This record gives sequence, structure tokens and C-alpha cells, in this order.
Amino acid sequence: MPALKTTDFHAKILWLGRVPLEGDGLRSEPVEALDLRFEGAVGERHSGLTRPSCSRVLSQHQRGTEIRNVRQLAIVSVEELAAIAERMGLARIEPEWIGASMVVEGLPDFSHIPPSSRLQGPDGTTLAVDMENRPCVLPGREIEKERDGFGARFKPAAEGRRGVTAWVERPGRLAVGETLQLSIPDQRVWAHIEAVRSR
Repeated sequence: MPALKTTDFHAKILWLGRVPLEGDGLRSEPVEALDLRFEGAVGERHSGLTRPSCSRVLSQHQRGTEIRNVRQLAIVSVEELAAIAERMGLARIEPEWIGASMVVEGLPDFSHIPPSSRLQGPDGTTLAVDMENRPCVLPGREIEKERDGFGARFKPAAEGRRGVTAWVERPGRLAVGETLQLSIPDQRVWAHIEAVRSR
């Protein structure tokens, strides 16, 4: 029995980008297509089968511990980017300012699609969603370079709207204009989730 349920929800790819291998900033550069391998996007700094652990998993691993890389791609929705910009008092936020790999359109409440969901392209290229991408201060530094005085507003404005991180389940190529189909895990919500959240 399939463990993933294919839905009628689709996302159109509006923008793709890559953070260059060289440099230490977060800013991505726009591209028309991403060639994806098991390691992630070719030529992308966040690619790799493993990565050093960061603040998001400090409860499990000391910072810098080598762990599986499930943060190969950072995907955001155009709807949530617009909401973040509005909360910040900006007309718009360019996806490269926040180091995005992909901007999609059409999936409601995108940052909260279930972990382990799949986004599948027309040729079968498949991305597995790890979890919601929590806002941090790094995008704010790039925004500050473009809009003086606005960088510090990003983190609170992006709470619950920062998109998701994902890893490549099935390699292939994704291009701007293509459509991704959403599949979600076919299971109920864990019965004890509220007890954990209230701690």
C-alpha cells in the first residue's frame, strides 16, 4: 500500500537559483534550470550528501557534527514572500536576497506542508520535503545591503512563512515554468503533538 497520497495540489516554478560555490554570503543567483543529483543542485554551495550540523538541530547534535544533508534546497512560495514583504513595509523581496533555491506558486500555507511530502516534476524528478525552514538573521544581512534599515525586520516578519527545506529523492532537471505535484504522507497527525509543543 502506498505510503504517500498524491494530491490535486500543484505548484508552478516561478524562479530558480543557486548559491555560488565561492564566497560566504547567502545570496543566490537566478538560473533557468537546476540539474539535480542525489547530492543536490549541481554548482550549489548547499549541495552534498552530508553537512555540518547547525543551530536547528542543537538539541540532537553538537554544532558542526557531520550529519545527513536534508537541507539541499530552500523553497519558498511567492505568496508567502509577498506577505513577508508587506509585514516588513517593502514592496517586494527578491528571492536571491534570502538565498532561495526555488520560488513556487499555488500551494496554500506552503511553509506548513507536512514533512516528508514530495514535490514531483513532469519527468519524475522528485524533491522530498524535510521540514519548515525557520527564519534566521542571514537573509536580513542581504536585505540590509539592498534596503537600508530593513534587514532586522526579516526574521520576525518571516516567522511561519520562510518556506521549506528539501533534498533530492530522484535526480533530474527542473526548469522555470514547470509544474510540481504535491504528495503527502498518508498518516494522521501524531496524537501527542500538543503535549510536546506546550513544553
